[in-house]
Amino acid sequence: MRRRDLITALGGSAAFWPRRAVAQGLTNPDGFADLIISGGTILTQDPSQPRAQALASKGEYILAVGAADDVAAYRGPQTRLIDLGGRTAIPGIIDAHAHLEREGLKSQRISLQGLRSIGEILNVIRAAAARAPKGEWIATMPVGDPPFYFGGPDVLAERRMPTRYELDDAAPDNPIWISGSFNNWGEPPGHTALNSLALLKNGVAAATVPTCPGITIIKDANGEPTGVIVETNDRPMVEFDILPAVPRFTWQQRLEGIRTSMKLYNAVGTTGIYEGHGSSPQTLALYRALWERGELNVRASLVISPSWTNSAQAMRDLRDLLPYASGQGFGDHWLRVSGVFIGLGGNTAFRNVSLAAMPDTGWSGFLEYANTLNEYRDYVMMAAELGFRVHTIGSGNLDKVLAVWDEADQRFGIKNRRWVLEHIELISAAQLALLKKLNVHVTTIPSKALWKRGPKSGAKGEGAGEFVTPHRTFVEQGIPIAVGTDNVPYSQFFSLWNVTSRESRSGEIVGPLQRMTVEQALPLLTREGARLSFDEQRRGVLRAGMLADLVLLDRDLLSMPLGEIKDVRARITVAGGRIVHET
Repeated sequence: MRRRDLITALGGSAAFWPRRAVAQGLTNPDGFADLIISGGTILTQDPSQPRAQALASKGEYILAVGAADDVAAYRGPQTRLIDLGGRTAIPGIIDAHAHLEREGLKSQRISLQGLRSIGEILNVIRAAAARAPKGEWIATMPVGDPPFYFGGPDVLAERRMPTRYELDDAAPDNPIWISGSFNNWGEPPGHTALNSLALLKNGVAAATVPTCPGITIIKDANGEPTGVIVETNDRPMVEFDILPAVPRFTWQQRLEGIRTSMKLYNAVGTTGIYEGHGSSPQTLALYRALWERGELNVRASLVISPSWTNSAQAMRDLRDLLPYASGQGFGDHWLRVSGVFIGLGGNTAFRNVSLAAMPDTGWSGFLEYANTLNEYRDYVMMAAELGFRVHTIGSGNLDKVLAVWDEADQRFGIKNRRWVLEHIELISAAQLALLKKLNVHVTTIPSKALWKRGPKSGAKGEGAGEFVTPHRTFVEQGIPIAVGTDNVPYSQFFSLWNVTSRESRSGEIVGPLQRMTVEQALPLLTREGARLSFDEQRRGVLRAGMLADLVLLDRDLLSMPLGEIKDVRARITVAGGRIVHET
């Protein structure tokens, strides 16, 4: 929106505003601010004014950012005044790889957090069975502690899962399902446990053989299932493959899950998400339903997760998607759909069982893919020719992906389309040069690449850690980069701590020369995330005329010890001028 239009929309008359005042956004003779924030440091992410003392907003937009005395001109009898108390305010955080739809679902199943023995687990299940009608499923979250569930049954005194017979004793009249960990949260393996009634309902018997690799049904000396199933796949397929009867999340549960997730993400300052890994048809429909009802508290930019399995289907689907997902996409500043996710690699068995389960996608929210290099190339060329921007996870296949993208650029020109490489981890100097040449946007998951994997990333030799998710190098070379959480954990302040400390789970510093200061790293969580949605002229920066998305933190971000950054929370979160979280 142009400045003159903005002023008029907010109730002012641009004709009577002094030209200098309009340009600076510092005088408002025809109206007062809804909100004025002052009394601390405002990190604007605006290179022309990196820090400010105060900010005023009216309706959805920022009216002024600057010195406290100047912004005070907006104060009226109904203006709410908020004192930062020496703490920090920043633009609303944009999670560049969020998987927001997952978090709220976790509270819908019985938690086993903090339990340290099979006996304690059985007591929880026994209590649940006492409340449940006969025959009703009792479903729990995995054994272990969220958000990672590291160790699984190793955290128990017995260092094993409960058997079907132990679960039978706790709840003989109810099918019991202790779900395995969604292994992306932490690391494989995941451990599932079921009682005899649950095994019977799913048809799991001595002769059962999983379709998918990586799934092992544990059996006793007589060859009968013990009720325990172990899976070593990163994205578990056990439910899709051999457990058709376990409870699925319903439409209403998923809708409530997103509502809960938005509150949780708002509480850590997140006002926008980007789902570059793609969203399934049901996930897209859920966000649309909330958008239509005006219930979105987090701005959502979504990418199509396709269900095609061959080139003919791909061309048909891409042509169908042309009206709303090509180019910059379709939507508004609360919900936008743009682009398509196309994966390289994958497992055909995984894809087949997950597609057969549609619309259910388990925890993922997207659809599995299984594409050979030739298939991947065909799909990418189709998308490029039709004007779509492509998203691909680059880790493990980066050379192959970039070669295909370079060809797409030579044939169709992709440099200005903001194609996105997701999950960039280990990268070489040659790959960096090609990224820059193609003007490719990059997202990283520092909690995974630096903290969880760290020394296990595959980097070898002295100084190799400097090429593991090298944020400083990306910025210095002018490669557009934004940071995401991958939902584990969902706080971007954990990501900020990862980028500034580069400390791994083992305590090793991975590539110390790539460490950034808080002020250097903060744009990767705010301003740069907006570019993924073509929104850099509307959000990500605190400047007059921009959308009023901002976060008032619970402490001073610039003076705290580095190790405390991961624990920062939002005191107040504002999205579109509306307070969506307040403690």
